[in-house]
Amino acid sequence: MSDPRATPRDVARYGFEAFDCAPALRLEAHERVSTLHIDGLNRRADKLEALVEKLEKRLWLAVYGVVAVVLAQAFQSLLGAVPLAVLP
Repeated sequence: MSDPRATPRDVARYGFEAFDCAPALRLEAHERVSTLHIDGLNRRADKLEALVEKLEKRLWLAVYGVVAVVLAQAFQSLLGAVPLAVLP
């Protein structure tokens, strides 16, 4: 009479042998679907997080590039303003 699908966890959880009934089966199916849905959402969130990290790296690279150009122009204007000493 025991259910071959019943695990010790099920027996310990309810205190008696598990049996199949329509509401319990619907609940288990809903739990499995919910688990799959949440796993899918977590995978999507991980992918989005990786994309945001890549975008952030590119953004910082662009910022450093702009800063380098500004500093190079400032250095160039300083070199043009200061006369170079001529060595004898």
